[in-house]
Amino acid sequence: MNETSVESVDEPTILNDRDIIVKVGLSTTCGSDLHLLGGYIPAMRAGDVLGHEFMGEVVEVGKAVRTHQVGDRVTVCSFIACGQCWYCSQELFSLCDNGNPNPALTEGMWGSSIGGCFAYSHALGGFAGSHAEYVRVPYADQGAFTVPDGVSDMSALFASDAAPTGWTGADGAGITPGDTVAVWGAGGVGQMAARGAMLMGAEQVIVIDRLPERLEQVRQHIGAETLDYTEENIVAELKERTGGRGPDVVIEAVGMEAHGAGAVGGPMYLYDQVKQQLRLQTDRPTALREAIYACRKGGNVFILGVFGGVVDKFPVGAMMNKALTVRGAQQHGHRYIPRILQHIADGELSTEHLATHVMPLDQGPQGYQMFKEKQDGCVRAVFQPHATTGSPS
Repeated sequence: MNETSVESVDEPTILNDRDIIVKVGLSTTCGSDLHLLGGYIPAMRAGDVLGHEFMGEVVEVGKAVRTHQVGDRVTVCSFIACGQCWYCSQELFSLCDNGNPNPALTEGMWGSSIGGCFAYSHALGGFAGSHAEYVRVPYADQGAFTVPDGVSDMSALFASDAAPTGWTGADGAGITPGDTVAVWGAGGVGQMAARGAMLMGAEQVIVIDRLPERLEQVRQHIGAETLDYTEENIVAELKERTGGRGPDVVIEAVGMEAHGAGAVGGPMYLYDQVKQQLRLQTDRPTALREAIYACRKGGNVFILGVFGGVVDKFPVGAMMNKALTVRGAQQHGHRYIPRILQHIADGELSTEHLATHVMPLDQGPQGYQMFKEKQDGCVRAVFQPHATTGSPS
């Protein structure tokens, strides 16, 4: 666990007529990768290629591909969906019946399998990831999207996963004009959920985190309010800002390795951390608990951060007695990516600021260490597979 290295692997080839091969231009770390490295997501194997958020250039196309040709600049959705099954017809693309060729493990864990995902363990298909020079993209007509001429490579990179994941949470949470929305987590996904909420009509958006560089990005690039949970009683402060009710919508964009502070966090966080490290539970729900307590009666809760299995001390009493509507999902990016690319092209969405550290791929282990430890204000480490070695910028 927690070991990464740069090694030579075989170049991918077309395996199905609907595949394309993409020369990776940019690929980035994601908080979900840390769950893999920490051993909290099962079915990883030594030698697996990481990376699920990327963009690049099409260099080869399968015979059945209709919407892409060699030379196209594309951003690729991290989830793999066929576009033809019942779930895809309902635009629930991360639930695709055909995207994951290894459904047995997730069927056992969750009752049903979900779609495939690049580099997200063999439980979600065992697909090679994007921290490589080239990557095979299955179902390319559904999952790869041509980048408009006015959108930079760096902006398009985050239209692969961070932005559509955020959009999935904001849209799925049922935001209506005039709502107050609170988002836990100021990483890439949390920032994109906050911006999505604003574009969907929310009147007030508040983002909660503890890292000053991330909270500053929220204020500068997203335009939302911020709270530092190490300095404020979050539940009390949110009620103060909403006339005593609490937010109409809460979005948890942290996931299974949440930290905590204050009355809701402190002892419970330590309890959760010990149980998770001993593998007596798979997930730390500190932020999710706080979100449920903070949400107004009759409000909406969306679980956007990744959870893998079971948690203890889940506040089902608060959820039931407060009449909360609780939803969650992996991203349905096929639904949102074209819209997101247009928002970027129109100047309504900023994503480039997330790339705080850009470096050649051969410095990947260093980039992951910086990202995991939040060193030097690292929000995202971005890798350039075809760049020459140099110091991180």
